[in-house]
Amino acid sequence: MQTRELGRTGIQVSSIALGTMTWGEQNTQQEGFTQMDYALQEGVNFFDTAELYAIPPRAETYGRTEEIIGAWFKATGNRDKIVLASKVAGPTAWCPHIRKGQARLDAQNITAACEASLKRLGTDYLDLYQTHWPDRNANFFGKRGYRHISDEQITPVEETLRALEQLIQEGKVRHIGVSNETPWGVMQHLHASEALNLPRIASIQNPYSLLNRSFETGLAEIACREDVGLLAYSPLAFGVLSGKYLCGQHPQTSRLSLFPDYARYSGPEADAATAAYVALAHEYGLQPAQMALAFILQQPFVTSCIIGATSMEQLEQNLDARKVQLSDEVIEGIEAIQQQHPDPCP
Repeated sequence: MQTRELGRTGIQVSSIALGTMTWGEQNTQQEGFTQMDYALQEGVNFFDTAELYAIPPRAETYGRTEEIIGAWFKATGNRDKIVLASKVAGPTAWCPHIRKGQARLDAQNITAACEASLKRLGTDYLDLYQTHWPDRNANFFGKRGYRHISDEQITPVEETLRALEQLIQEGKVRHIGVSNETPWGVMQHLHASEALNLPRIASIQNPYSLLNRSFETGLAEIACREDVGLLAYSPLAFGVLSGKYLCGQHPQTSRLSLFPDYARYSGPEADAATAAYVALAHEYGLQPAQMALAFILQQPFVTSCIIGATSMEQLEQNLDARKVQLSDEVIEGIEAIQQQHPDPCP
């Protein structure tokens, strides 16, 4: 397993990270244990979770994923072998079970969220603590257009960074990052860090896949020039890029069958692009999912690609993507499809 430096931290993380958001909803604790055991065996040292998980977010499963990871640490003693990342929720009017729907990225909320996560995870510290989404109206979670709200009340980036600095000083957090951020938001964090001598973000966790390459516009240059690499989530677009949903198929236990509202990577344009990518993979004797993941792993701005799986077969195949090197002909084919179907799913 290849490793890459997490920002400028000196920490080496595996190029594939284990995503965990299905544990406690689609996956049992024992299935989560089996996934963690296998991933570690295969060289994965980077686990990503969040207080929000399991997904979809419900009061009944809030924090359950972190609890499963904590139980695995207790059972195995493997905490020191893992670079552990979690996230604090941004504004949560749509999740009233998280701090009564009043969560913000201010000092009070960040402190409360971190301490609760540490308790569930059964650890004294987080290697990477990320803001899950911005404390402002912005383009994230599939939103294309930006509508400015002139009188919007937001938590200043400085306040967020000072709260995270306090957690670092207390030894509860080693490094920090952002998620679902925009170029403006990332640069605001970097500027505040430099100007005020505050902690510097090490990573950006945003969506990136063959169906959504919007990261390449603006953020990719920042990631490379500022050493704030991408932790790519939804690299298979909720499993769509495996091809399993083509021609109207809906596998019974799949996410889109269980949770049809998760339609971010669905629709006629997504289907057309996916069909083209699947055909390209088959033309060159590749598994569609592995081709999609291998493309991400070859990008210079990517620190780690976060994979999630609901079965061991999926996990094994996804991890094997690290062994796939795409030829120039395949890359040319991917770029031709991107020209025909540019970013159908933001």
